[in-house]
Amino acid sequence: MKPFTLSLPANYRLHDVLAFHSRDTESVAEEVSPERLRKGMLAGGVPVVLEIVPDNPVAPASAGCTVHADGKLSKAAQEQVREAALSILGLRIDPEPFSVFAARDKMFGPLTRAQPGLRIVQSATVFEALTWAIIGQQINLSFAISLRRTFILQAGRQHSSGLWCYPTAADVARLTVDDLTSRKFSRAKAETLLRLAHLVNDGELLLDVTPANSIEQISAALLAVKGIGPWTVNYGLLRGYGYADCSLHGDVAIRAALQALLGEDAKPDMPRTEKILAQYSPHRTMAAAHLWASLHPRDPE
Repeated sequence: MKPFTLSLPANYRLHDVLAFHSRDTESVAEEVSPERLRKGMLAGGVPVVLEIVPDNPVAPASAGCTVHADGKLSKAAQEQVREAALSILGLRIDPEPFSVFAARDKMFGPLTRAQPGLRIVQSATVFEALTWAIIGQQINLSFAISLRRTFILQAGRQHSSGLWCYPTAADVARLTVDDLTSRKFSRAKAETLLRLAHLVNDGELLLDVTPANSIEQISAALLAVKGIGPWTVNYGLLRGYGYADCSLHGDVAIRAALQALLGEDAKPDMPRTEKILAQYSPHRTMAAAHLWASLHPRDPE
């Protein structure tokens, strides 16, 4: 596959992208430095390392993408890699419409001015985003990252460079519940991961957005899966699809951010949080991004 270049918008926040993809300090599936990002993934069943190099680490205007594949890639696999690059670089959602929308808002106006150009960075694939959402349910971030690393080493495949590729649904479907619970996964979490993998691998749950399979239909299908609730679906839509109107009212950090901004003694409950966020539809994803950033301006969720 030939190298390709992606243009980056003005005021592109490269640090945010690098920080999100460098969560795992052991660099099992991602290698990140100020000069480049290397991501292991499977494209059409072929182990691939996608190498992304910004033209300028301080104020980049473009990013060169080189694909190191352990085999020949089909046209569909090549397109998958290109789509992954867009997601990895956070180029799915343009933050400007929300900045304009919220410019005079008492709560979000100051936030957007404090974090100009803030973007939603995504996982390389929808399946990766959904499994990460399941892994991260109701546990702290450091433990979630440790479980993710274990998950990749158990189910993923290694590229010839040594970097591991995030597993596909077919790879995960080969695991058993005991494989996961023996490595600190709760039984409920293990069962949900395997249930999702089998449904996707068997073609019973379609994750591609098509004219016959809308985001709304995908959301409903995911909610019907035992162990997957509204928070997991919305987080998966955010990190997997770059969907612009995800409501993260069930997210504890979102509620904590609202508590701080409202100057209240307790976090708003979920119904009230949902009502507050509804005012910012169809830009609730960017609203969530700014709320997260208000708590930890330089930390990725």
